[in-house]
Amino acid sequence: MKSVKRKSAGTHFSMCVQPAFIIGTENEDKSCNFAPITLVSATCEKDDDYLLVISMFGNKMTKQNVLRTQKLSVNLVSTDLLPLMDYFGAHHAKDGKKDGLPYLVSRGEVVDVPVLDASRWVYECEVKHTFETGESTTFFCEIKNVQIDETVSVSDAFSVNLTDFDPVIYSGKYHSIGKLLGNIGDYLIE
Repeated sequence: MKSVKRKSAGTHFSMCVQPAFIIGTENEDKSCNFAPITLVSATCEKDDDYLLVISMFGNKMTKQNVLRTQKLSVNLVSTDLLPLMDYFGAHHAKDGKKDGLPYLVSRGEVVDVPVLDASRWVYECEVKHTFETGESTTFFCEIKNVQIDETVSVSDAFSVNLTDFDPVIYSGKYHSIGKLLGNIGDYLIE
């Protein structure tokens, strides 16, 4: 492999490559609230028990709803949902109902949370642990159910072809995934 020449760029650069999600919660008046969140990852608690790790900054309504109800939906954003993601990001729950764009909502199958009908991959979650860091709250969420687009074939965690879901990847700008490069071990040189 060829060496790459690098330069110091300073600490204000942060290229955190992350999938984009729209978090679904319920307001105190029982209305639905959706907000884009890209600080989403996963960790393994034990065996095959995964927790979604979701960080939220500030005092947004979505964060307050999760703290109050301890449940949320995590809706994967595909490229066709970008207008909705931008809309939810530009409009805040404190300013009133977010109904400037049409979208359909149903309830989770296991957790009673609002779910975006157009999302191809949805986690239904309950908060298991909460960790505060400054103005950020990180939620460690137990995945109670995963809903997957029925037209996509998935047999196990390692068979997921992300290109089938056309996810939006965020790093300060929006990106999409161009192609499947292979499976684990395909590049192993012995």
